Amino acid sequence: MKLAIDRMNLLRPLSHINSVVERRNTIPILSNVVLKAGSQKLSLTATDMDMDIVTTTTCSISNEGATTIPAHLLFEIVKKLPEGSEVQIQVADGHAQISSGRSNFKLPTLPIEDFPAINSSDMRVKFSIAPPDLRNLVDTTKFAVSMEETRYYLNGIYMHISDTTNLTAVATDGHRLALSQMKAPSGSESMPSVILPRKAVLELRKLLDDESQEIDMRLSESRAEFSVGDIRLTTKLIDGSFPDYKRVIPTGNDKIISINVDLLSAAVDRVSTIASDKSRAIKLNIGSGQLVLSATNPDASSATETLEIEYEGETIDIGFNARYLMDILTQIKGEVIAIELADSGSPSLLRDPEDDANIFVLMPMRV
Repeated sequence: MKLAIDRMNLLRPLSHINSVVERRNTIPILSNVVLKAGSQKLSLTATDMDMDIVTTTTCSISNEGATTIPAHLLFEIVKKLPEGSEVQIQVADGHAQISSGRSNFKLPTLPIEDFPAINSSDMRVKFSIAPPDLRNLVDTTKFAVSMEETRYYLNGIYMHISDTTNLTAVATDGHRLALSQMKAPSGSESMPSVILPRKAVLELRKLLDDESQEIDMRLSESRAEFSVGDIRLTTKLIDGSFPDYKRVIPTGNDKIISINVDLLSAAVDRVSTIASDKSRAIKLNIGSGQLVLSATNPDASSATETLEIEYEGETIDIGFNARYLMDILTQIKGEVIAIELADSGSPSLLRDPEDDANIFVLMPMRV
């Protein structure tokens, strides 16, 4: 195999490959990227056995062929080469020669036959979704994905059809819940309810930034595939049952305050500077027309800030984790947030009054 390729044409796909390949592998072949050169295109494939990524890029091929090269090493080499340079790759005698200008590198290869087969068959549901819609579903919910491995079924975003007409994404870690929904795309009506793993969600989100063409999605009960431009990302789904999240969403919270999002966000950020690093707890004292934010620290530090709000109900004190509250505030697209409360011990509903597609639930803390 012998080819020449522009550095940027190689660096871009390698950056996606690099984040899929695990740095520590007990199986050596999984540390490698498959390179296949043919028809003036270079195909790159990597897997961690749970997620596969395949991408293609243009190049100039002298001799067609295929091999596997250590993915992280190749990425680091190409990243450090000068901008605008051309990279030559030549494979012979169990080694790959990587050269550019006066730089030369020799990397070991492994037989392509050792690389696990990539399976993308039996995905009966197929539909297309616009990049802004998929970005919104992911961005609005991914912050609430649980990091706790013992509750593995919460380690991803739950995507399903709700009310027969909406494609809905939900994530929760038990402390907060985020829900985003959109009109179900044509062809998605029969999709199974799936839990996309956190790692796949984060990698998918990277692919959506510069994409303008519709994304093709294919689904089965155990796998999901996303075709984004020249990249195809396939992932195993989390094999578990997502809890009945609708039971967590409060419906009767009658104490409703309205406040400018930016003002509240800035005030929470300032007051939480004093909050204990361990609990990050801040207290909200809500009274007629005003909100008093406060925080204390075991070292006797304290902070308060008063904001004007729209509220005419009885006085209520409630505590929240400041970081969790800030995460939700950053997802509000409009100028105003409505916080719907029941009492100091019950979950609160947070939303943009002008936006019915996205809602958030936050559990209170004792302060």
